[in-house]
Amino acid sequence: MHVLRTTSAVIALSVAGLAVVTAGVLTSGAATSARLTDTRLADRQLAHQQTATVAGPGFTPDIITLGTRPDDAPDTIADCQQAFSVACYDPAEIQQAYGTSGLYSQNITGKGTTIVVVDPYGSPTMWKDLVTFDSAYGLRNPPSLTIIKPAGHVPAYNRNNAEMVSWAGETTLDVEYSHAMAPGAKILLVETPTAGSYAAADFDKAETYVAKHHLGDVISQSFGTTEQAIGPKTDVNLFRGAFLDAEAAHITVLAAAGDTGATDPRASGNNLYTYPVTQWPATDPLVTAVGGTELTLNSAGTRTARDKVWNDTYNHAANQLQNSANGPSAIATGGGKSVLFSRPSYQDSVRQAVGSMRGIPDVSMNGACSSPVNVYEGFAGQQAGWYVVCGTSESTPLFAGIVALADQKAGHPLGLINPALYKLAAEHAQGVVPVSSGNNSVEFTQIKHKYWVHGYTARDGYSRAAGVGTIDAQYFVPELAKLG
Repeated sequence: MHVLRTTSAVIALSVAGLAVVTAGVLTSGAATSARLTDTRLADRQLAHQQTATVAGPGFTPDIITLGTRPDDAPDTIADCQQAFSVACYDPAEIQQAYGTSGLYSQNITGKGTTIVVVDPYGSPTMWKDLVTFDSAYGLRNPPSLTIIKPAGHVPAYNRNNAEMVSWAGETTLDVEYSHAMAPGAKILLVETPTAGSYAAADFDKAETYVAKHHLGDVISQSFGTTEQAIGPKTDVNLFRGAFLDAEAAHITVLAAAGDTGATDPRASGNNLYTYPVTQWPATDPLVTAVGGTELTLNSAGTRTARDKVWNDTYNHAANQLQNSANGPSAIATGGGKSVLFSRPSYQDSVRQAVGSMRGIPDVSMNGACSSPVNVYEGFAGQQAGWYVVCGTSESTPLFAGIVALADQKAGHPLGLINPALYKLAAEHAQGVVPVSSGNNSVEFTQIKHKYWVHGYTARDGYSRAAGVGTIDAQYFVPELAKLG
């Protein structure tokens, strides 16, 4: 494959004391303060005063990279089936599967909106990689890709730092596939200084800046930490100020539901919980939690089977590609019930399914390792080229693109969409597509013991495995925009 090299300069400037880097396009950094009309102003002030000095849990990216060697050109479905025994999809196939092509023909592309992608460290080659990705698939570059670092100094990229390399891959997936779904939207990449114990404070600070200065319309977070790793609810409240500010500013906030099924990593990151748990920020009532499904498509992007809950626990090929082992292992969509947050009012219509606590996910899109997508990664620390990746780190930016399309259709940002989402589901709206098969129970071996964590099973209506289901954008986008 011929890799294009951008000649656009990378321009650094300072806006109101904030370091801003714009790749390829110089954009305005003018800031407008959000008017805080919410009655919870005191809660915000308390959170912002304390969060900067409070250590919290570490975060992990919800991306899975399959295999260790890239290709020099993007794989087709047939290529992946022959090489990996799984299908892999490109932007056109994903667009066709979710019905966005008709919206593009109406000039609903996300034009005039901004998708905010938040990731520790970022990627040093994001602009060039996006240009390569777009060139390969005939996509236009976004109107702008802007990089800001409002939470403080981000360490220089180190190719020998495995954590930075991993987050660069996460950043690449987030940017490339949010752009693929909303090709006319601007992309704002918000890089933060660490994924460690002060990451929650960094995220809060960075996203608060975005909200207070109205820098975006939808925020995509492809990371999480197990609720039990945070501590009591009084602790997590210290890191929620940004979500309160986003709600006041009518910015939609999304988060990935996780990639280890009904379990999640312990605080050490080395082992999994042996009973059902969920991850924050997906469980936050002010956040839309995005789970994972498995798509089965032909080369035209047409479904050959109904979507089902992503669960590759017993998928030999997925286990070999991820772990170089036969499995079983915990490779499935997250989902379950919160132990920190009670059921929000918008879930009252599904109280029989969620009980008294917040249930996640809210909605699901493709994330399965048996139906991964192609990304281009050119950063140092690994061989440059095309990789196949999966996880709720895919489904979350995909849905961010859908929200951007709805924002454009509505003519304004939609803010917290969960009430509208559950209203549409209750009305059996055409744009909400049920996912009624599969589960997120997982089996794995840990410290020489085999564990099985009983998760949740999809059903007609809401489930903790798939939320309200998935979407058909040609109907969902105007339906959501109308309610907004």
